[in-house]
Amino acid sequence: MTQPITPLRLVFCGTPAFAVPTLEALLTAGHHIPLVVTQPDRPVGRKQILTPPPVKQIALSHNLEVTQPEKIKTNLDFRARLEAIAPDAIVVVAYGRIIPKWMLDLPALGCINLHGSLLPKYRGAAPIQWAVANGEPVTGNTTMLLEEGLDTGPMLLQQQVPILPTQTSVDLFEILARQGAPLVVKTLAGLATGTLEPKPQDHTQATLAPVLDREDGRMDFAARTATDLWNRWRGFQPWPGAFTTLAGKKLILPQLRPAPELDPDVPVPLNPGEILAANHRLFAGCAQGTTLEFLEVQPEGKSRMSAADFLRGNPIASGARLG
Repeated sequence: MTQPITPLRLVFCGTPAFAVPTLEALLTAGHHIPLVVTQPDRPVGRKQILTPPPVKQIALSHNLEVTQPEKIKTNLDFRARLEAIAPDAIVVVAYGRIIPKWMLDLPALGCINLHGSLLPKYRGAAPIQWAVANGEPVTGNTTMLLEEGLDTGPMLLQQQVPILPTQTSVDLFEILARQGAPLVVKTLAGLATGTLEPKPQDHTQATLAPVLDREDGRMDFAARTATDLWNRWRGFQPWPGAFTTLAGKKLILPQLRPAPELDPDVPVPLNPGEILAANHRLFAGCAQGTTLEFLEVQPEGKSRMSAADFLRGNPIASGARLG
């Protein structure tokens, strides 16, 4: 028979949709959450409509108290509020702010973080995107005790999740968020009963997953194979995506795939960056004699369209190159 979980007094820190399943799982498990900390409302979309983050929306739907401080390190009012709550643990999931030392030291069970990678691999802000972009066959979740270093704290529990060849980071975000939620509940139960021992990370095996930059989406046909570029496209969804230039103008590539090695519409290997139109299809040469097919394109200042529609109004001259 499963032992009932002892309710804990928690402060929850999180912002995007990735954090929502964990917040809901903690409530379902019966934990008491007197305060949810999330980032301030931000302008969203072309019309820049001020929008509350997903965690705030869910928290308010459960009648939880929410605070949205712009700064936390030197915020004396915020510190006094947390000290008055005296939480057993602070749970941090994709909050988006560095947790200061005073906050790390506050709860008896520590600050528990859910990180979307198999630490020590992919420490940093974009672990899910970089795992997909690098063609990893597997990733997972790690719960850890936060310390002052970047994702360097002792590990608590891990779970592996396969990355399917067709999955994008968007697909994986949803899977890891859903599967990570019960892992956090299990982690808290182990800490509360003293049955879970933190395990130091092997720092010699650490890799980094830095914040994505717009230039990460630029296609380098000379340096990367079609599979490499395909993996980066999968990882960098929805942003920065994939783009190049054609005739000096930006060309966004919303849908693409590696072409078969013996595609009948590509009779000879293309040079890196060389573009070919054949049978209403659009191809680009990549490193090591590999080829990408562009299924959809979005020329600068225009809407996305199929390759066939693009070619009807934009004939490709012989010798045309990308980038």
